[in-house]
Amino acid sequence: MPIYMDVHPGLGDATPDDVAEAHRHDLEVQGEFGVRFLSYWFSDPQGKAFCLAESPDVDSLVACHKAAHGLMPHEVIEVEAPTLAQFMGNIANDATDRVVVEGQPDTALRAIMFTDIEGSTTISTSHGDAVAVGLVRRHNGIVREALDQFGGHEVKHTGDGLFASFVSVTKAVEATIAIQQRSAAASDTGPKLAIKIGLSAGEPVEDSQDLFGAAVNLAARICAHARGGQTLVAGTVRDLAIGKDIRFVGQGSIGLKGFPDPVPLYEVDWS
Repeated sequence: MPIYMDVHPGLGDATPDDVAEAHRHDLEVQGEFGVRFLSYWFSDPQGKAFCLAESPDVDSLVACHKAAHGLMPHEVIEVEAPTLAQFMGNIANDATDRVVVEGQPDTALRAIMFTDIEGSTTISTSHGDAVAVGLVRRHNGIVREALDQFGGHEVKHTGDGLFASFVSVTKAVEATIAIQQRSAAASDTGPKLAIKIGLSAGEPVEDSQDLFGAAVNLAARICAHARGGQTLVAGTVRDLAIGKDIRFVGQGSIGLKGFPDPVPLYEVDWS
């Protein structure tokens, strides 16, 4: 049966207990609609909830919510279990089915990271495919080590880079610092490994039919704009990491394809 995630924004001053009660009502009537609710996320300050459920179709899921409590989802998208796990990690629920991470409520916000090797095509042409492949292997080793250290989840290998997600925005930034420092310190012979990194942050359902669609597109665009050895992040990442021992250098706002307004960018000072 398909798996769907929906979003309920604008819940105002709803409390975690209120959302838990609404979920309990979903469970009471789910059998009538052939639906099985699996988990939910709730962001207290924003008053926004996300539900994860198996359902025959979108209409059945919406009808179940309507019958249970009348809180209609703003949007519903179908998700694949493997992709969901790559973005969200291993989902653990508390007694009410609210998703928790290390015992704390998970708001569903994720940091999205893209990496890329600067000049990989040129290196392949000038030094040969074997050298280029070796460079990719060094990149993969450094990035995957940082993912393991800082709790990142690899979503996809992109050929000359990696696409990953993090539960913690701060740990995502710290991972980029480790990646840049380790690649700069590498003493391997041959062409220098220069990694471009783009980082954004967002929620799983963002007026898109793709999981984390807007955040993924933004991180990819930011990565493409970066130089080798440079980490650029969206303004939201910088805002969420305020108060941490991380220095960001403003780069101004730039227009990025697919985004109607200029996007404020910041460089992470990893030196």
